[in-house]
Amino acid sequence: MDIHVVGPEANAEERAAVDALLGAPSTGWAGGDRDIARDGRSARGGRPAAVAQRHLLLPAFHAVQDRVGWVSRGALNYICQRLIVPPAEAWGVLTFYHLFATAPRAAAVAHVCDDIACRARGAETLCASLADTLGAEGTAPDGRGTTWMRSPCLGQCERAPAALVVTAGAAATRAVVAPVSGVAALTRALASASPGHLAGSLAELRAVVPQAGQPGLTLLRRVGVVAPASLEAYRAAGGYEALARALELGPAGIIAEVTAAKLMGRGGAAFPTGVKWAAVAAEPAEPHFVVCNADESEPGTFKDRVLMAGDPFAIIEAMTICGIATRSTRGFLYVRGEYPDAEARIAQAAAAARAAGLLGPDVAGSGYSFDLEIRRGAGAYICGEETALFNSLEGKRGEPRSKPPFPSQAGVFGKPTVVNNVETLANVLPILTEGAAAWAARGTPASTGTRLFCVSGHVARPGLYELPFGVTLGEVVAQAGGVEGARDLQAILLGGAAGVFVGPESLTQRLTFEDTRAAGLTLGSGVVMVFDDTVDLADVLGRIAAFFEDESCGQCVPCRVGTVRQRELLAQLRADVGVTARAERLAVLTELGQAMRDASICGLGQTASSAVESAVARLQVFRSGSAL
Repeated sequence: MDIHVVGPEANAEERAAVDALLGAPSTGWAGGDRDIARDGRSARGGRPAAVAQRHLLLPAFHAVQDRVGWVSRGALNYICQRLIVPPAEAWGVLTFYHLFATAPRAAAVAHVCDDIACRARGAETLCASLADTLGAEGTAPDGRGTTWMRSPCLGQCERAPAALVVTAGAAATRAVVAPVSGVAALTRALASASPGHLAGSLAELRAVVPQAGQPGLTLLRRVGVVAPASLEAYRAAGGYEALARALELGPAGIIAEVTAAKLMGRGGAAFPTGVKWAAVAAEPAEPHFVVCNADESEPGTFKDRVLMAGDPFAIIEAMTICGIATRSTRGFLYVRGEYPDAEARIAQAAAAARAAGLLGPDVAGSGYSFDLEIRRGAGAYICGEETALFNSLEGKRGEPRSKPPFPSQAGVFGKPTVVNNVETLANVLPILTEGAAAWAARGTPASTGTRLFCVSGHVARPGLYELPFGVTLGEVVAQAGGVEGARDLQAILLGGAAGVFVGPESLTQRLTFEDTRAAGLTLGSGVVMVFDDTVDLADVLGRIAAFFEDESCGQCVPCRVGTVRQRELLAQLRADVGVTARAERLAVLTELGQAMRDASICGLGQTASSAVESAVARLQVFRSGSAL
């Protein structure tokens, strides 16, 4: 039977956007004109066709939104016809991601970050000024073709406050404005409808990486020094030497070297990378997949963005090596939708590598086959969780799956999958070129190698820093120039919104997996966000709670309800409720956090209360006097 949405049909512009992605429809059953002689009265394919095409659902939504600025019911209907997806399921996917619009809105939209790093740098004042100048959030008064909207973290924390300006049209643009110097600058960006230059010039990269060009760097040694768009420059700076070494070692040798290096995952879970690769390589089911998780949406984190924009060929090379090691012929790089520059750089690098024979059916003439596809996310923090990411790649809502089975057994499309984040993969190259022992000697026996730290907030030189495991928190802050303006240090958020708050007494804390674990802390995704004594920490906690409430996928009750109750309790605590009522609410807050840790399906719910509880316990927020 026909699958359709009651209502308007897709207009010519919407159909053209979808057809540009999928090609012209071949039959009336797939959205084309019905020809009774050709199509008859029945269709072939059914469920197998739906399974084969559904993974293109997010790219199709992006194609329409890029062209017209929103996804109408008619466009949804046409996409469903083309991909053979039930509209009710497609609607559930469309409304899951906050970057997609389901109602008409202005052609040019500024997504203004109001999350914790930008909040500390005046985001609320900026939003108030935008409301006065452009009207209320999401509106376009007097027929104006521009508007603005609040956004969670855009991954530009080192140059806050930040905005993502998106302009729909035949030549759609997406550009980051950071730092936003004022309303006038953002208004000009909205009016220009121009992508400007592609960010990631050497000067811009050096501004983000204060250590650029210094000796002793490993992951950042090319960033800000080597032109990121040039394959020739990359190879001249040691690029693809790791691939040559990998081809000498063969799959088993590659895995042995990565295992010997004791490389732990850098995305937050710290799982041994060699163990993960070996498990996928050993699985008999075919095919195998490699997934690069570049959906870093943790507030305070921007390291993967810098690596992709500043050293994109390194990520392509590392994914290729992983594919060879794990018998995978296809990979996906899932990049967050708020990273237009990183996405463009990676796409450029992949095309150049493919043209040079370094991706494709015969990688570097070795007989190994590996190629990759870049997929753009659509604004969902939960898709940083590996199984939620798989669902998103498959054209489903980004909801986590229960484990087991684990990704090494049944990952994307139900097949064995190795998934690593960008920083983890980047470490594979020096492991192979230097040897596991030399690479591991930089850190400690249990925390080998170097670590990228995303330093933001009230420091003199915010940016991305590479330091060996074992440095102290104080040394990281000192690298960034110390607290800005010689003000007093109030707190540091370590690990991101899902991390923990510590006070000045923790500046001597050694930053290794083992030391932070022993102290009840976490390195998380490498966030070090510094707050001086002017910051209202109670307000920061309220924003963190609102973030988790909004980003919860809603699949499990402990997280869906617990994040709402946490935000409500913090709002009550900020009011002057009295000593007895405050004590009662703090007790409930603790119980609530324990319930979310014990019963939530995934890490979002399990860590949603971590920062809040640490601030209450370690910094005595709400513990004494009236609300902070």
